[in-house]
Parts: sequence; structure tokens; C-alpha cells
Amino acid sequence: MDITTTYLGLKLKSPIVPSAGPLSQDISDIREMEDAGAGAVVFYSLFEEQIEHESLELDWHTSAHAESYAEATSYFPEPFEYKLGPDEYLNHIRKAKEAVNMPVIASLNGKSLGGWTDYAKKMQQAGADAIELNIYLLPTDAQKSANEIEKVYIDIVKSVKGAVKIPVSVKMHPFFSSTANMAAQLTNAGADGLVLFNRFYQPDIDLEKLDVVPNVILSTPMAMRLPLRWIAILYGKVKADLAATSGIYTEEDVLKMIMAGANVTMMLSSLLKFGIGHIADVTTRMKTWMEEHEYESIEQMRGSMSYMNVPDPAKFERANYMKVLHSYK
Repeated sequence: MDITTTYLGLKLKSPIVPSAGPLSQDISDIREMEDAGAGAVVFYSLFEEQIEHESLELDWHTSAHAESYAEATSYFPEPFEYKLGPDEYLNHIRKAKEAVNMPVIASLNGKSLGGWTDYAKKMQQAGADAIELNIYLLPTDAQKSANEIEKVYIDIVKSVKGAVKIPVSVKMHPFFSSTANMAAQLTNAGADGLVLFNRFYQPDIDLEKLDVVPNVILSTPMAMRLPLRWIAILYGKVKADLAATSGIYTEEDVLKMIMAGANVTMMLSSLLKFGIGHIADVTTRMKTWMEEHEYESIEQMRGSMSYMNVPDPAKFERANYMKVLHSYK
């Protein structure tokens, strides 16, 4: 049973990849991921704010402007909450590369060109096999057009791609005015892979303190429907590899995403909930399903249920919308 796959030009032993999150902060957990059967690991994100303000300047900057714009500090860790600063992050990559054989994908989280280019180079030098760009840009200026916002994404991708030789992926969000066109633009700008989709953590209101507070909620299985749809639509239309993330919990979720066209499926919420060993459980059940349905490899099923290969592609579009509304009882 061949469950190997290729992502960002890297040969992976499995399509299951732990996504950016706290589980990659400890080398022992990364080793456990590999032992459980993960194909690669995406590191915990290094924030643009960390790169630009490694000293008390960050504390001043964030506290002084916390109420002045929508991307203010309450949405990012306070200085004392960062477990890994920029230098420690690079050293963590080196240690991980010494500890495991699976590919290590570094993650950069930011909203402007900033120090991305320099640290992308440093990540490459530290041994990262690839870089995932997590661009958190929340446009609140009503005078800025969609083209202006999209240009920021394109410029960041071009800048980072021009600075490194290792593959670069982009973690997209689903809120562009034209998701398919933006995917094509990012690919044309040099993105080797697209991760669908980023979940922007939304703020909440504390009614007792009358304050805006962060509220992190793990994704649910229902969240996988959105990336499933768009991966199926984009498969065969963009040159970039496709990674599915959000709401992937079971072997069925993994299989569906691969059939839609994904190269890899990324997990975090399910691992936080059930433990890293969940990777091994999903892998075992996935192999059992493949054997029962006479699939010899992951590659054999990839894209078989994509927009371009299903008998009625309109089911991924509006045509099925009316049926769904009228079918509920």
C-alpha cells in the first residue's frame, strides 16, 4: 500500500502533515509526529512583530496602539508569551533537522514585506526544507481597493521567492473577491504551493469587562467543506501543489481531500484534541479503506473527484445550492 505523496517537490511518506501550531515547539513532540507516521511538519509561526521588535520596543508599540487598528496586539501574543524568539526559532529548526528525517517547513506570519526576506534566508540556512507564508492582512481601510490589497500578497511572495531557493507555499484565506484568480496570481508570482484555508481567529467581547478579547476555537469537521470545494475547483487549473487544512479529523476527511486534488492534508485541531498518536490511528484506517476499495496508492485516487473529473461539475457550484435548500427536512 503506497501512501507516499509529493508536496513542494518533497517526497513524503504520508499525506498527513501537522500544521503550524504549538505542537511543533518541542523536539520530543516532533519526533513523536514522525514516529506516528507524519509526512512532514509545519513549524509554529515566527511573527513579523517578533522580527521587527525583539526588545521592549514591541511592548511599547503594541500597548501604545492597542486600540487604534484592527490588527492590534490582542490578536498576537504579548512579548512574554512568545516561547521562541527569532534566534531561538532558527536554532529550533537546526535541532529539529538533526532529530528527524521528515521535511521541516518553517512558517512566517506577517502582513507586510518587513523582515520576511532576511529571515526567509536565515530559515533556509538553518536547514528548513520549505517555507509557508501565513499572510495575516486584515484590510479595514474602505479607501483601499481589492487590487491594492492583493498586490501586497503578490509582492511578499515575489520578494521571498527571490531571496531563497527552497520551495515557498502560501496559506490563503477564502475572502478574496475572486479566490480562483488570486490562486492563479500567487502561483504566477512563484508560489510552489497553496494551503487552503487560513482561519483568522476572530475577536470576542467580554460582557463583564467590556473589553475585546481573543477567543481561540478549534476547527470542527464541518470546516473542511470549504477547502474541499476549492481544492476540487483549483485542481488542474493552477501549477502549485495544494494542501488542505481546517476540520480534518478522520481518515475519510483525508481521503476526500486527496480525491478532490490535495497533495497533503494538514491537521492541528484534531491532534490537539486527540493527541499526536491520532496520526497513526488515521493512517491505519486510511490504509484499511484503501485496501478494501482496491486502491494501490494515494496517487491513484488524487483528483478523481475534482471539478475537472466528476461527471457533473456543477455540483461544486450554484446548481446544487437549490437542491440543498429544498432537501432539508
